[in-house]
Amino acid sequence: MTKTIKELTADKDTVTIRALIASVMAGKTNGNNKSNYLTIVLQDKSGTIDAKLWAAKPEQMETLKSGCVVDVTGDVIKYGDGLQFKIEKISIFSTDEKEQVKYIKSAPFSTDDMAEKLLDYVSLIKDPVIGAITQGLYEDHFEKLIIYPAASKNHHEYVSGLAHHTLSMLKMADVLLEVHPALKRDYLYAGILLHDLGKIIELSGPVVPEYTLAGKLLGHISIAQAMIAKKASELHFEDDERVILLSHLVLSHHGKMEYGSPVLPELMEAEAIYLLDNLDARINMIEKALDNVEDGHFSKRIFPLENRSFYKPKQ
Repeated sequence: MTKTIKELTADKDTVTIRALIASVMAGKTNGNNKSNYLTIVLQDKSGTIDAKLWAAKPEQMETLKSGCVVDVTGDVIKYGDGLQFKIEKISIFSTDEKEQVKYIKSAPFSTDDMAEKLLDYVSLIKDPVIGAITQGLYEDHFEKLIIYPAASKNHHEYVSGLAHHTLSMLKMADVLLEVHPALKRDYLYAGILLHDLGKIIELSGPVVPEYTLAGKLLGHISIAQAMIAKKASELHFEDDERVILLSHLVLSHHGKMEYGSPVLPELMEAEAIYLLDNLDARINMIEKALDNVEDGHFSKRIFPLENRSFYKPKQ
């Protein structure tokens, strides 16, 4: 029986797994006898593992690409803070999308349930301008929004990750509204619902997501702001202050210019959205890092979290 990635342990037994190539990078060894090698990230629904194919053949360099479902045989070794798969044999099983999705992690909740809950939040927006823009954009883009990942890596980088991330922020916003009733509910909900909408254009899709040309050159923040402006124009709201404020919530949601926001948060709701977005993303990264860690041990270092390791308590 083929093991899942989560079941792999560092031992002396050779193992075989079937997995998706999430990413692959070519390199050359140092020294006089230089040879090609591939650094591969293998993925299935249970997790990912770094892998190395040493002395890679020219045909392997050419054919082993992101998105290939492969059968891999080799040894699992301890490497740094984690495990590494030392590949002895690798062959392509399939490149069909129907096969690829079997090895892609999905959100921990039903897509249909999340879709229903997101639309419930859209219906709670009472302001006619904010509500019409939000509802219009969700009607236009909902099919992609509920299946896209929230990123190509780091956080919520799985099927329906964008919906999961958005819904998690909305649930936290409900608590925040109870504690701080001065926050305007319509702006908070709409800003969260729309803050990452540009990712359906920034990313290529739910299977091995990559950045599109628009994603690389424009980024999801400016894409989402343009979507809001276009919808406002269609609805003849372009001169309304509420459109400016809604755009500001999206433009400022990364919180700092060095993190990609063209402006800093200058609305109370904008500050709240930035903090909720950051909190949900960071907790998701920690959860993922600790998932395969034994109790009483530390995770690998997480580069986006100041390169820190996190401890998993014994009880």
